[in-house]
Amino acid sequence: MAKALCVFGVLGILTSTVYLAMVGIAVFRFHRRRTSSATFAPPVSVFKPLHGAEPGLREYLESFFLQDYPKYEILFCARHESDAGLKIARELSKKYPGVPTKILTCGEPHWPNAKCYSLNEMAGAAEHEIFVIADSDVRVTPSYLSEIVASLEQEGVGLVTSLYRGVAAQGGFWARLEALGMSVEMTSGVLVAEMLEGMHFALGPSMAVRRRCIAQIGGFEALGNYHAEDFMLGKLVAENGNNVVLAKQAVEHCIVNTKFEKSLKHQLNWMRSTRFSRPKGHLGTALTFGVPYGILTFTAASVLGEPWLGLAALLGTVLLRALQSTLVGGLILNDRAAVRQAWLYPLRDLLGSLLWVASYTSRKVGWRGHSFELSNHGLTRLVAAEAETAHVHEKIV
Repeated sequence: MAKALCVFGVLGILTSTVYLAMVGIAVFRFHRRRTSSATFAPPVSVFKPLHGAEPGLREYLESFFLQDYPKYEILFCARHESDAGLKIARELSKKYPGVPTKILTCGEPHWPNAKCYSLNEMAGAAEHEIFVIADSDVRVTPSYLSEIVASLEQEGVGLVTSLYRGVAAQGGFWARLEALGMSVEMTSGVLVAEMLEGMHFALGPSMAVRRRCIAQIGGFEALGNYHAEDFMLGKLVAENGNNVVLAKQAVEHCIVNTKFEKSLKHQLNWMRSTRFSRPKGHLGTALTFGVPYGILTFTAASVLGEPWLGLAALLGTVLLRALQSTLVGGLILNDRAAVRQAWLYPLRDLLGSLLWVASYTSRKVGWRGHSFELSNHGLTRLVAAEAETAHVHEKIV
């Protein structure tokens, strides 16, 4: 048994090392073609769906009022006029009167995906032909609109989406660990997928899409029954003959889950969502983790009387994971935290493998005080309302 486990562990180390080599190639491939060409600047409508006021919201929203872009409007939408997020949006619109702003409400959603219900309301009120959709917990630089819209200069491009670096804005160990997963694990997977098969999905925190592409797929209503509406939006836009591309610059995705339980639940929801949206790719993720195979090899080798060989295998996987964090964080995301805390990423790799296993134990995910059940292709249905928590912001990526 020990020999079989040792062989299994070594094979896992090999597959994860091959994957890391693919990540390296994808990183240098993307980095090499990363040049700024922000000359195309048509007017755009920025959509900001809101639900409550998570910590740091004022700063995140204000970054969109500070764009170095010739003509754009910002639309905010929440369920009710009394929403705390809308209050902040109103205050910022008064502070920056030069930026056209619309404050909307949509009422209680009639679709399982409340975000899509809000986006549908904003689409009806938008003046321009290019929609930029950004989550409430995204922080951007003044060049954000210029960078993400630039790729739409080619008429064949229908949607542009952004990589993102996780930022533990409120501090805390578990927030930093979750941020590393967003920055390194997510980015690695996206870059490898883009290299092997092209972009057939989008990343929800930041997207720019043509109005005509939304019309082609049947509007945001076509996404209303999906949990991962970002994935499906990119998939449907691509299936209608439009190119989906990655923006050259990344955005900041701010982590608001500072407690272990909330952080773990958020990451597990993310894993379960991916399991149903991309079942084959999610299954293959088991071959990308390195540290659990290193631990297995060390344990089996110790039983066989070769602890030093097992220790060498384990240390090798740990060093390679730290290298992955440095490579992706430094070259792609300009994420100083991912480079500085590269020593912590092997722990995130181990946690990621445990979350992957747990993703197969249930179909249920939680979102904003409600419980949903996922089915094929990420379709979702409301199961039951849960008790509201003190923290209203519990996003699923």
